[in-house]
Amino acid sequence: MSRGSLRLRLFVAGAFSIALALALAGIGLGRLFERHAERRALEELSIFMDQVVAGIDRDASGAPVVADGPTDPRFTRPLSGLYWQVEEDGTVLRSRSLWDGALALPVDEVADGEVHRHRAVGPDGGDLLVLERVVTLPPRIGGRVRVAVALDRADIASATADFEADLVPYLLLLGLLLAAANFAQVTVGLLPLASVRDRVSAIRAGSLRRLGTDLPDEVRPLAVEVDSLLDALDERIKLARARAAELAHGLKTPLQVLSGDVDRLRKLGETALADDIDAVALVMRRHVDRELVRARVAAGAVHAEAAVRAVAERVVGVVRRTPAGSRLAWSVAAPQELSVHADPDDLTEALGNLVENAARHAVSRIEIGARREGDAVRIAVLDDGPGLTDERKRLLLDPDGRPDPAADGTGLGLSIVREIVAASGGRLELADGDPGLSAEIVLPASPGRAAPAQRR
Repeated sequence: MSRGSLRLRLFVAGAFSIALALALAGIGLGRLFERHAERRALEELSIFMDQVVAGIDRDASGAPVVADGPTDPRFTRPLSGLYWQVEEDGTVLRSRSLWDGALALPVDEVADGEVHRHRAVGPDGGDLLVLERVVTLPPRIGGRVRVAVALDRADIASATADFEADLVPYLLLLGLLLAAANFAQVTVGLLPLASVRDRVSAIRAGSLRRLGTDLPDEVRPLAVEVDSLLDALDERIKLARARAAELAHGLKTPLQVLSGDVDRLRKLGETALADDIDAVALVMRRHVDRELVRARVAAGAVHAEAAVRAVAERVVGVVRRTPAGSRLAWSVAAPQELSVHADPDDLTEALGNLVENAARHAVSRIEIGARREGDAVRIAVLDDGPGLTDERKRLLLDPDGRPDPAADGTGLGLSIVREIVAASGGRLELADGDPGLSAEIVLPASPGRAAPAQRR
């Protein structure tokens, strides 16, 4: 996939969204776990506070004591992170875990029985979560005390970090699964575009006329617009062909009149002048024919199919009635079902030029043959004339070569054939015959006909 690939863009965007969503989910789950752990810690501190309050009593001198405090061993281990403290009129009782320190409680007004939650600095500089409550002792004991229990938040942070570390592999696995699902989703979602591409390719090849409307809703408007554009192009092609025909009629009529003038000049004895005008008219006629063929080929139909044998027999039927063709023996060898992807008129024009050239130079016979070669069809016109030199064949086949069109009647005709064949996706070849010359055109086989099975 290249950088400009839509599939790559969608996959990268999806992967980025998945990564961002999982990162936010990981952070959110970590915060939720931290809040859950803090609530559990507050519930535990509340229990410890109730145990401390329940253990408050008086000694023989009347001083407050915590006779039966919480039994959690952390309260007896110095700086363990779990502490309790009781204050009454300047007297401070504290757990052994506080050692020589004390809980730095904020100055606030706490109603009797009301519980406050604070953040404070512990004796070792740690961050403490503190629950504070003012309790009025029963009459038997008397007095009013301020009770606080605290837990180092490092325990909560440690539990949260452990949870996040355990969560990471599962998030990575989930990310891989979501990335695979994203890739599958992008692939399936872009399948209609692949179908459109294949249909456009089929339209260009001539095996399909339109994209059709059997496509998803998101792609169907595009297909409808493309089909409308193809309809408009077909109309323009028809108009271009009609204008080319009108132009042919408008240009050839004056040339025919000029030919009549040439005949009259010859009757008057002006032979040299008549020959000059006839030569110029011939060049003009062939240039007109060439440009008309170019115009027709440029507006050629995409969906075209020509039966090779039918076109060859039609061309032979015309040329054999000419003076050059009537003296020759003709043979056409082509399968009846063989067809090419080309406009029938274009194939007639190309094959007609080859056959006319062959008739002009043949001695006694002309053979036309056609055969299938994979996805192409080779059509050969073989005459028994003198043939051409290698240099002459090279010039005739060179797109940049400019052989003299008046030299022997071959150069301009083959140039027209070359342009017609190239416009249909084929090529022109010249080969030595035995004897004579074999002029061959290779055209794509009609896509509507399957290639014959090869015998193994």
